[in-house]
Amino acid sequence: MASSLPAAPAATTRHFADDLRQRSDTALAALLRARPDLAAPSPSTLRSLAARASSRTSLERALARADALTLQVLEAVLALEPVFRAPPGGADAGGPPLPGPLSPEVVTWALGGSADDRSLVEAAVHRAVEQALLWDGGPDADQGPDQGPDLRTSPGLDELLGPNPAGLGPHVEPVPDGLAEAVGRSLGSAPGRAATDATLGTLLADAPGGARAILDALAWGPPVGVVPPAGSRPRDAVNWLVTAHLLVRSDARHVVLPRLVGLALRGGHTHRTPHTRPPEPQGRTVPTATADAEAASAALELVRRVRLLRQSWDDSPSSVLRAGGLGVRDLRRIAAQLEADEPATAFVVEVAALAGLVRDDGEAPPSYVPTVTDWDDLDDAARWARLAGAWLTARRAPWLVGSRDDKGALRAPLSPDLQRPWVPRLRHSVLGVLAAARGADAVLAPTPGAVVEVLTWHTPRSVPPASAVEGLLAEAEWLGVTGAGALSAPGLALLEHDAPADGTAGGPGAAEPPDVAGVLRAVLPHEVDEILLQGDLTGIVPGRPSRELARLLERSTDVESRGAATTVRFSPASVTRALDQGETADGLLDELAHRSPVPVPQPLEYLVRDTARRHGAVRVGSASAYLRAADATVLAGLEHDPSLAGLGLVRLAPTVLAASVPAAALHEALRSRGLVSALEGPDGRVLVARRGVTGRAMPAPRSAAAIRMGSAADVATRAPDPEALVAELRAVEAAARAGARARADAAEVAHSVAPPGPVPLRGYRVVSPAVPVTADEVTVTATAPGPPSAPEPAGPAGPAELLDDDAGTQHPADGLALLRDALRDGSTVIIEVAGHTGRLERRELKPLNLDGGRLRALDPDREAELTIAVHRIASVLPTTTTP
Repeated sequence: MASSLPAAPAATTRHFADDLRQRSDTALAALLRARPDLAAPSPSTLRSLAARASSRTSLERALARADALTLQVLEAVLALEPVFRAPPGGADAGGPPLPGPLSPEVVTWALGGSADDRSLVEAAVHRAVEQALLWDGGPDADQGPDQGPDLRTSPGLDELLGPNPAGLGPHVEPVPDGLAEAVGRSLGSAPGRAATDATLGTLLADAPGGARAILDALAWGPPVGVVPPAGSRPRDAVNWLVTAHLLVRSDARHVVLPRLVGLALRGGHTHRTPHTRPPEPQGRTVPTATADAEAASAALELVRRVRLLRQSWDDSPSSVLRAGGLGVRDLRRIAAQLEADEPATAFVVEVAALAGLVRDDGEAPPSYVPTVTDWDDLDDAARWARLAGAWLTARRAPWLVGSRDDKGALRAPLSPDLQRPWVPRLRHSVLGVLAAARGADAVLAPTPGAVVEVLTWHTPRSVPPASAVEGLLAEAEWLGVTGAGALSAPGLALLEHDAPADGTAGGPGAAEPPDVAGVLRAVLPHEVDEILLQGDLTGIVPGRPSRELARLLERSTDVESRGAATTVRFSPASVTRALDQGETADGLLDELAHRSPVPVPQPLEYLVRDTARRHGAVRVGSASAYLRAADATVLAGLEHDPSLAGLGLVRLAPTVLAASVPAAALHEALRSRGLVSALEGPDGRVLVARRGVTGRAMPAPRSAAAIRMGSAADVATRAPDPEALVAELRAVEAAARAGARARADAAEVAHSVAPPGPVPLRGYRVVSPAVPVTADEVTVTATAPGPPSAPEPAGPAGPAELLDDDAGTQHPADGLALLRDALRDGSTVIIEVAGHTGRLERRELKPLNLDGGRLRALDPDREAELTIAVHRIASVLPTTTTP
């Protein structure tokens, strides 16, 4: 908003930007923490911060995180603000309808809260002020030591909360006699309906029948009613109410209930019922021991399934779809191996990828493979803690697997379409509801509908879908965060451990976060290190096997049943699997005898030794190339030559050697040793070498899933430090003030030596007539405001030109703030607009709407509306200024 005209003196009225400037550094840092979008990108000045805090996008984000009580407080302040504010005419217009500041006590009585609710309402007011949704609009000089703050809503908040906050109509003049005083008494020290009922009874003493019923029908909103047909009794009642200023006609067919009349009908209350506390969730009560036991069982099952998934993809990697994700056939195959349904299997795959345990290999074509980590060196509790921590902070929605997107395509596990940035916040909210219902001996297991009801109170303007809450509760059950539908001790420890990272705790005085793995170890059943071997080739593990016993059973047995005790079976296939992994018959039998309280049964010993006798009778190997010759003496000693050790030569027959390198590399190595070898094809014919340029096979680009799932955690941008940002803003403001003082001192010196004659406005200086004057340079005298006068001919004093001490162009944030204040107050402002020729035109306008980069305003002098593009506005000046 560039301007070549001097800025008007500052108004005495406090504005929203002034309140932010006067806040302490601690309060500004708290604002940036409560509304992190204000700090990204970093604002350049405090004026930019005020403009961003009052923008529609930022206010929508702040309201989306506000609870029901905070929204009621904002609606109450917005509804009472016009009736507590002096009209634009000041004292000559009659003063404010209600005396005194709009304090938190008034808001408490307006909400209809009890004495016990006062602290809750004051806390909600404090949160709203901290987040710059409310601010103190009272002048500091007039506030006494006992006078509370005069609350005002942030500019632009009225557009988001609607034209009828809390269902109350607009505030219009004139006000029926005695009504303002009655409403004031109901909001003061003696709240109640007695004063307002008595005043309404006096005003309606001569009203026709049905008048009070019409007012009662509009009392709790909506405040707009349809005019009854002409000639009817209701129409006569409406006409009488309009004449008595108890109703106002908005057009020929509708009437509106004025705000003060609505407050009087409500007994001074803005809301029928104050939502000071969240609703109590409904559900069944579960013993704490039962919830912890169920959670421990689910945690062990998840760890086992992740281990099986890694083994499965190590043996047979699954292909990555072209669009990213795991195919349906591979998902079903893994589900059969994990002995789980497809939704639970998809969750296991997602959690393993989030923890960095599996990923695609980036080859062409890509496949999912296990990663090299310290996973195998951890115990079950530490493994679960890693999985649970990755799930809690992940921005993915595994419960959407199997659903269809907007194009009708099926969402696959590990697909990029499962990214949702709001998922971590919803997880914390859902677990927070469960944590509030956890007791020492019993814990509540609420239903999904009850959880949604509580979350609706916490964020009424951003209610999560019921399907998302149900999916999160199901994932928490599979993960072991909940047991039997209630939050478990490990789940509570996980939530408290992540609280400092979420910004809800931490700091020098905060308690140390709990050890999530240690809490799970405390609720897990004790480990056992023995197996009861039986004669039918089965074994029973009476409890949770130790890590060493679990590894032995995993490679040498097949599980038949799980529960309090695990039943396993020895078979030729399971023993062969152990022998494939390097076990011997004697070693396996010795380890079983060491862990069994009874001798190894004879059938099991026969099975192990017979399988070991037949194991390896036929050997299978791989070779990349072979070497053959008609004379065995030609190949003599090649496999023992140290210079050819890298070829991996193995003698298969006197005239045949196998190599582990490709045929071309083998051919070149033999030629370099002096052997004149030749390449032959599968049919035994010698290949003819052709000269030419052969292209290299380049690997295909990595899939979308490889890019998105390349790391265990999402890459988060680091937000600026609030304290450092506030310090930077203060430094910029201090530098601006120092520059303004220096320019003011220079201007005083320039004016003191100026020649006699017409005195231009401050910010202009007299120049020589020889200096050319452009069309944009005009002489403005200190008379009444109006359109700029025509340029005067150059005389001895010369035209007025902008001084070097000019304070600079008006910041766009200041202009927008003044326009929003004028919109809220219904007052006029002086707007300087760049015309078609580039000249600045000054007009006194009344803003009507500011949206989409355009200002719609009323020109009172011309009695016409006009629309102005915001980028053509050079500056905005208040009409009420100090002399």
